[in-house]
Amino acid sequence: MEPLLLSVHVVAGIVFVGGSAIATSLFPRYVPVTGEEGSQERSRAVAAALHRITRGYSIAGLIVPAAGIVLAFVQGRTGEIWITLAMVLTAAAGFLLAVQIYPRQRDALATPGARDRLRALSMLAGVYNVLWTVVVVLMIVRPGAVEGA
Repeated sequence: MEPLLLSVHVVAGIVFVGGSAIATSLFPRYVPVTGEEGSQERSRAVAAALHRITRGYSIAGLIVPAAGIVLAFVQGRTGEIWITLAMVLTAAAGFLLAVQIYPRQRDALATPGARDRLRALSMLAGVYNVLWTVVVVLMIVRPGAVEGA
C-alpha cells in the first residue's frame, strides 16, 4: 500500500501541482492588456486556456495532500515537524490560489486593464511556486524526521 500511495503522491504532485504552477506563471504573459495593440505575445485564447488549466489542475491537485496525509498516517509520521510544516505550506498555497490567483485571473480575462495590474498577479504566482518548492525540499530533507521510520 505504501509504495502505491507514495507513487500517487509524487506523480500527482509533478503533473497537477507542476501544471498549475506553470499555468499561473504564464498567465500574466498572455492575458490581453489595454494599450498594447498588435502585441504578438498576448492572446486571450491562450490566457483562457491557462486559466482553465489553473482551475482544473488545482482541483485535481487535491489528490496530492490527500495522498500525502494518508501516507503520513500509514508511515506513522504525522507528528513529525516536516509533515506539519508541509501541510501548513500546502494549505497556504491552496488558499493563495483559491482566494487571490484564480479570482485575479478571472478578473483580468473579464476586463483587460493596464499591464501594471498584472504585476501583483505575477508576484502571487511566484509566491505560490516558492511555497511548493519549499514543500518539495521538506519532502526530500525531512528535518526532524524520526530515524528508521
